[in-house]
Amino acid sequence: MDHLMNTSSQWMQQVTLTGNDYLLVYNVFSLVVASMFAAFVYFLMNASQVAKQYRSAVVVSAVVVGIAGYHYFRIFSLWSDGQFNEGYRYADWLLTVPLLLIELLIVLGLTSEKRRPLTIRLVTAAVLMIGLGYPGEISTSDSTKWIFWVLAMIPFVYILAIVYKEITEATKRESAGVAKALRLALGLLLLAWLVYPIAYLFPIIFGQDSSMAETVRQVGYSVADLLAKPVYGLAILAVAKLRTREEAPSVN
Repeated sequence: MDHLMNTSSQWMQQVTLTGNDYLLVYNVFSLVVASMFAAFVYFLMNASQVAKQYRSAVVVSAVVVGIAGYHYFRIFSLWSDGQFNEGYRYADWLLTVPLLLIELLIVLGLTSEKRRPLTIRLVTAAVLMIGLGYPGEISTSDSTKWIFWVLAMIPFVYILAIVYKEITEATKRESAGVAKALRLALGLLLLAWLVYPIAYLFPIIFGQDSSMAETVRQVGYSVADLLAKPVYGLAILAVAKLRTREEAPSVN
């Protein structure tokens, strides 16, 4: 048991932030926990209000914020005790990023023949992106961080290029309302996802021991998660509801 505890503690980092910096991150983590669990309840309550073919997208949104809420609760609890485990973020992203892409594909109205290979490609790229990002995130070497940042950016750009292409094509064949909601979802996804690679570089730009870099990195990741999960999920829900209203005569 002592061996297991010692092994586990190697993954823990001591929180070095103090004063207002510590409190800011603490409060942001608390906000994210509350937002994720509130969104979880909201999505489950609204799942029955959309057509069956889009209902799974709303359920996936609930699963995403539920997973994120759990991991942020663990992060918040550790932070309260003066510790931090970067692995919780990456465990969360490894599960939720593929699901975010899946829920989008569901509401795009693609045929199963087209959606299946797209799902495989995007999920594979997402797993590669998260897996390649983690070694650089926990490294104290700037050169190592740069190497894994560049490697992770390859599937990152690939994913965004495919998503942009599919949503752009979808908006051309949809009604004005659905097209507007899809563009909103795309905008939220792009805005949130562009924060991650920038926040990743703060320890390199400002120095590993910079309290400002650590504060902005943690707040940046947290705000991006809020945009990419509950807020993005609301956009997906809006698309699903609009599609449901337009297809009302065929909805059971």
